Amino acid sequence: MDLLKLVQKIPNHPPFFKEEILDKYGEKAIISRTIFPTPAFASAFLDSRGRRLPQVIAHRGYKAKCPENSLSAFEAAVDAGAHAVETDLHLSKDGVVVLSHDPDLKRCFAIDKKIRDCDWDFIKTLRTTRVPNEPLPCLQDLLELFKKPRWKGVWLMLDIKIDDDPEELMHRLAETFTRVDPGHDGHWKDRVMLGYWTARFIPLCDKYLPGFPITNIGFSPTYCRQFLAVPNAGFNFFQPALISPSGRYFIRAVKAHRRQIYAWTVNDEKNMDWCIRRGVDGIVTDDVAKYFEICDKFNEHTRYGWPMKMLLQFMYFNVWVWVFGIIFSRRYGGRSRPHKCRLA
Repeated sequence: MDLLKLVQKIPNHPPFFKEEILDKYGEKAIISRTIFPTPAFASAFLDSRGRRLPQVIAHRGYKAKCPENSLSAFEAAVDAGAHAVETDLHLSKDGVVVLSHDPDLKRCFAIDKKIRDCDWDFIKTLRTTRVPNEPLPCLQDLLELFKKPRWKGVWLMLDIKIDDDPEELMHRLAETFTRVDPGHDGHWKDRVMLGYWTARFIPLCDKYLPGFPITNIGFSPTYCRQFLAVPNAGFNFFQPALISPSGRYFIRAVKAHRRQIYAWTVNDEKNMDWCIRRGVDGIVTDDVAKYFEICDKFNEHTRYGWPMKMLLQFMYFNVWVWVFGIIFSRRYGGRSRPHKCRLA
């Protein structure tokens, strides 16, 4: 039996084994000759004790305390000292860039509808099922927060989802940045990182938002190593996959190319400690305050053991990543180098 068909018969298999999603990963990487910038604002920092530490990037805002991707979650993250906030992008039916991890409204709003099937006038009336029942914001709402004085120095990591038409989404994204004055920091490209999942978005980032730094969001070293050929592209990686032997090799390759690397989503104390030791540039976490607590007591001479439950979780995740790598390599040749071309 075909390996992909076998995987699809397993209950609760990861969504990246769906045909329509796998096909998007299989699109040939076509990049421009543009050298993407390396953002100085997004590298690991030296603390007051001279230790090199990963920046803390608030996953969908301060998700541990507030409804995810709500304005209150982003405000709480900045209040807690986050260096950056991370959010997810989808398009409404009428082309508004909204902040939602899911392509539908069911989990957070108890509305069984796709975001792309709803107008913004309807979406903005919704409230989260999680107290304190926050509205779903659009990207423009979030960008307005960046103009506040206490947001000075905070940057934004975008997770550009693959459910919408890539061309339209990037076009609308660029329009949104044009509409909002960046305020005291001069230009949005100095505060924003574009996170992409698949190769198709690389030329679109260059076309619609030239000069913005980019980072590949991924979970499979087999698939993601091809993006080492993209000038100065960073990597935002699924942390359990980095702990595997292939993941550790991937970290070494990324550092050899002098690229930035981030890990998601890191909430456990031992995983945070691991990320600090491995020298990643940032961790994407639900709990900002917890990360700072780990940083305060971090000691490079003290190491944690891994409990059996966590080891089993890593094994579970990495089996799926390994299977994806096999399927992807057989279908598309995951080690191939992206083509280079000029953009119109």
